[in-house]
Amino acid sequence: MSEPAVSSPSIDPVAVIRSRPYIAALVLAAVLGVPISILAYGFLALVAALQRFVFVGLPNQVFAGPAPAWWPVPWLVLCGLLTALTIRYLPGTGGHSPAFGFKTGGGPPSGRELAGIVLAALTTLSLGAVLGPEGPLIAIGGGLGALAVHLVKKDAPPMSLTIMASAGSFAAISTLLGSPVLGAFLIMEAAGIGGMTLSLVALPGLLASDVGALVFVGLDGWTGLGSFSLALPVVPPAVPPTVATMGWAVVMGAAGALLGWLIRWVALSLRPVVHLNRVLVTSALGLLVGLTAMAYQLISGHSFTQVLFSGQDALPELVEHAADYSLAVLVLLIACKTLVYGLSLSAFRGGKVFPSMFIGAALGIAASGLPGMNLAAGIGMGMGAMCAAMLRLPLTSTLLATLLLGVDGVAVTPQVVVAVAVAFVITNVLPVPGPTAAVAPDDAGKVQRRAPSRTDHAK
Repeated sequence: MSEPAVSSPSIDPVAVIRSRPYIAALVLAAVLGVPISILAYGFLALVAALQRFVFVGLPNQVFAGPAPAWWPVPWLVLCGLLTALTIRYLPGTGGHSPAFGFKTGGGPPSGRELAGIVLAALTTLSLGAVLGPEGPLIAIGGGLGALAVHLVKKDAPPMSLTIMASAGSFAAISTLLGSPVLGAFLIMEAAGIGGMTLSLVALPGLLASDVGALVFVGLDGWTGLGSFSLALPVVPPAVPPTVATMGWAVVMGAAGALLGWLIRWVALSLRPVVHLNRVLVTSALGLLVGLTAMAYQLISGHSFTQVLFSGQDALPELVEHAADYSLAVLVLLIACKTLVYGLSLSAFRGGKVFPSMFIGAALGIAASGLPGMNLAAGIGMGMGAMCAAMLRLPLTSTLLATLLLGVDGVAVTPQVVVAVAVAFVITNVLPVPGPTAAVAPDDAGKVQRRAPSRTDHAK
């Protein structure tokens, strides 16, 4: 995903905030928040409708019952084929590769690139690849915001484009993570915004995000399609921190870092192979994802849908029915989800937040039976550690894990902070995963030789 650069030594943020054009930008941000959030809601609704039709409705019509275990295999092959064709032949390569995390700088996508981003994300998310919608939505919202400025004033200054592109991104994910503030915090930490520039960009962004949240709520009530917001209706009761849980937080942080490193190693190692023949290799990776999901259902007896998709819809059910999963099934689920997550990162298009949270929650549930551990603390620590390892955004990772647990999140905050800190430090100490022959983050299509560097962690 791409965020516009937000700092320039030649710009005085205080002077900009006091200017009339900035006031006009605030008004425009609020106005743009409405159509952009409507489009984002429609995109999410379309993804959900396609998922239900392909994996629930169609099997019921064909088999008069639930889908057989092999059902996702052909659809994942189709997913790889369509995604690869979109990346290969449409402008913009379907957006940035999620294997390199949140990409900042370079400006928002142009109008002609938006179609490819939408199509690549739609096929990835609808047909079962294991990535989330937040990455494409941020890019789409930013592109629409910048496009609106170009339509209003073709010679608009770069700072205007920056502000409105950020506002568009804020509006697009206004309630996706459960709170418009949390979504805004994710974007700001990923872009590294600070000082007065933070206020300069954040104010119109928060305004657009707030308008977008209202639009999402209104559309949910009007259409009844769903809120498309991450939430846990049932949260396990939390207990005060103990010496034991604080000790386990260190272990959970280390486990999350190692698991995140393994996922990134799979993704980055496969990227050069993908570029040898994108269409063929991406289709083959889709086949592997489908076969892994099929194997999980045949072995565990649980639905393959727990392995596929972002995990946003499966996470509440996993937490609510945590007691129904044996340790062996949880280990199998973590292994399968980890594998397909790495495979999806290497060639498909989407975000990294929701799969990380799902794997972290499963890891926490599996660890909740350890001496001195409890379920709420385990889930919070697992989600925080995995998000810190995959996103490398420690503050956002802490907020994601604690706010999702609601009131109980306050009680587990100390453990989550320790797990996030340990995971973040270990992630940055470990060697850069993947081979020294890597593909450029912009997916130019050629393999470039590079030596591993610590700075790769910041990309």
